[in-house]
Amino acid sequence: MMHELAPNLELLAALRETEHVTRAAELLGVPQPTVSRRLAALSEAVGTPLVVPHGRGIRLTRAGRTLADSAARALAVMATGVREVREEIDPGSGRIVLGFLHLLGRSLVPSLVGGFRERHPLVRFSLVQGSRQVMLRRLREGEIDLAFVAPLPSGDPDLTGTPLAEQELVLTVPAAHRLSRRRRVRAAELADEDFVTLEQGYGVRQITDDLCAAAGFQPRIAFEGQESDTVRGLVTAGLGVALLPRYGAAPLPGAVEIPLSPALFRTIGIVRPAQLTPLAQAFHVYVLAETPDLGLEFTPAGSFLKT
Repeated sequence: MMHELAPNLELLAALRETEHVTRAAELLGVPQPTVSRRLAALSEAVGTPLVVPHGRGIRLTRAGRTLADSAARALAVMATGVREVREEIDPGSGRIVLGFLHLLGRSLVPSLVGGFRERHPLVRFSLVQGSRQVMLRRLREGEIDLAFVAPLPSGDPDLTGTPLAEQELVLTVPAAHRLSRRRRVRAAELADEDFVTLEQGYGVRQITDDLCAAAGFQPRIAFEGQESDTVRGLVTAGLGVALLPRYGAAPLPGAVEIPLSPALFRTIGIVRPAQLTPLAQAFHVYVLAETPDLGLEFTPAGSFLKT
């Protein structure tokens, strides 16, 4: 079975991605009948169908999904190996796949990427944004090299996080809200509020849920989004309150930001898997050795301060 499967890892991964025989063939650059024949041969070798018809495409069976997931992981490992070989030949060039939360694209990521490129101008970066949950999953599966997330993972044997900066989270309310004139607000005072928040899987959502639970209530979620700017827009429209990082130095039009009592901070850090390519290792070392331009919304974490 291994002899049959090994040459077809790309086919299994393509079917996993497209769930369509013709699109998988286009992705691989081979005729569609070739993919159909190879798929039939694989199913025969395994002893069970790997796909079944589904609408205009196909759906992986349980066996097909298991093999396709394994194929995707194997290809990621091989891609890392190829990159390591290339970087051994020319360590001054290559590509780093860097994941990060949307908000970190304002100052933290550009500062670090720009500084590293000044020293290594031939190095290329592929930047991937998404939720904390997605970033950590893609790190484990080898799809990205390093990730900037918050909060850092704990108790994960596959990932190691190092703090870089602290960021205060504040309550954002509509300008006409009953709490808009307050200097500080306790979490328990929000039990009857409608919340606008990020979806499950985002770090701010986890912090919001944990804060409300510690205050003795479950937040009443009115709207969920995938970007903080969308959440702020919904708050400005009067649709609820939100727990978010500060907007910046300028006032937030149509809304008011109120610090919590006690103040609430989240830790931004860099997360790495056990194995890194030489180039990704060089960038990781650079990040821990530098003091980037954090921007007004960040303060350096204790382990990140220069003395």
